[in-house]
Amino acid sequence: MHSTLTEHARCLYGDEYRPTPACSREHDEHYFIEELTFADADAILSMLRELSPNVVDGQLPVRIRNLAYRLVLLQRPDQPALLREAALSLSFHGPDWDDIAAELTQRAEELDAR
Repeated sequence: MHSTLTEHARCLYGDEYRPTPACSREHDEHYFIEELTFADADAILSMLRELSPNVVDGQLPVRIRNLAYRLVLLQRPDQPALLREAALSLSFHGPDWDDIAAELTQRAEELDAR
């Protein structure tokens, strides 16, 4: 069993910067998504920053990265730096989310203005 969300993600998706640990367990993404869904913001941010330290890199699938940022922002909606980080991630992964990235950036600017 994996002791952290990061370890589970690394085992499931690999890691661009470290070797994937040996694991005797079979993996099914839906178990990881359940763990991600109920993880606290610190665990999610740790996973994102360890597996994708430069926002655009890493082997996390875009759908997992987007879900992770969404879950973090639900837990921490008033952090401008985090809103910008999520917006940057969205903008790097295709034009489909440009409107959402712009909204997140706008929210960050509004929070900074307060």
